[in-house]
Amino acid sequence: MQALVPKIIVVCGPTATGKSDYAVVLSKKMAKQGIGSEIISADSRQVYKGLDIGSGKITVEEMQGVPHHLLDVASPKRTFNVAQYKKLADKTIAQIIKRNNVPIIVGGTGFYIDAVVFDQQLPEVKPDRALRKELAKLSLDELRQKLQLIDTDRYESIDIHNRVRMIRAIEIAATLGKVPSLGITMPRTSKYMVEWIYLDLPDDALKERIHTRLFKRMKEGMIEEITQLHTEGLSWKRLEALGLEYRFVALYLQDKLSEADMLTQLEAAIWQYVKRQRTWFKKYAR
Repeated sequence: MQALVPKIIVVCGPTATGKSDYAVVLSKKMAKQGIGSEIISADSRQVYKGLDIGSGKITVEEMQGVPHHLLDVASPKRTFNVAQYKKLADKTIAQIIKRNNVPIIVGGTGFYIDAVVFDQQLPEVKPDRALRKELAKLSLDELRQKLQLIDTDRYESIDIHNRVRMIRAIEIAATLGKVPSLGITMPRTSKYMVEWIYLDLPDDALKERIHTRLFKRMKEGMIEEITQLHTEGLSWKRLEALGLEYRFVALYLQDKLSEADMLTQLEAAIWQYVKRQRTWFKKYAR
């Protein structure tokens, strides 16, 4: 008799579309049907301890008793990469399936999701200290131009405000010829039976959500959170490397941006990120 292929559910889509809330509602609905489920976060910043308000991390109350995994699993002082995420996610999925529950992967980091769902074997590329030293001298625009020139596919999916990721992508491309194209073209096989749920909204509605959510986070203490992270030892450079809210608030706290410019530029950067997420996930949008 042929063994049953384990099922997983993936809830994906751009930021601010309500993926975390949706996944909880879905899990509760499944429970009423006698189907157990557990949620696995696929967010490249929510893996870090202390990055709560700025990353939009779900709270214990919002979880409503549904088990959540891969939140707060890494120190923000050290870079956590897709290979580390895949290792933890593979182990977590196996444990959830062993408990006869359905894993629900939720998030907007397509690189993480595709690495796990399609069991991508990620090549080991050792750090090139000399290259990193040279790249560190380049501006963000120069790094963008360099990556776009040597690996267009990776440029289309990367956070263009994240210096660390861009330098790493250039480093890998310099070694391998290009970054492995996870998710750029539709992968064909998975060891799981995958149900894809893609969430999105019309542009106007999503922009309004992003705007409202940003000011809500400000009121909830996002600036204070990032100030505390710096007090606890995160350098301004590291905070900027964490991208989006952490980058722009760090610049504001260093008096490199006014509060008004910080909010305006951050909102624009979030929208750029939305467009990149849509590019990544469009193959699953139905």
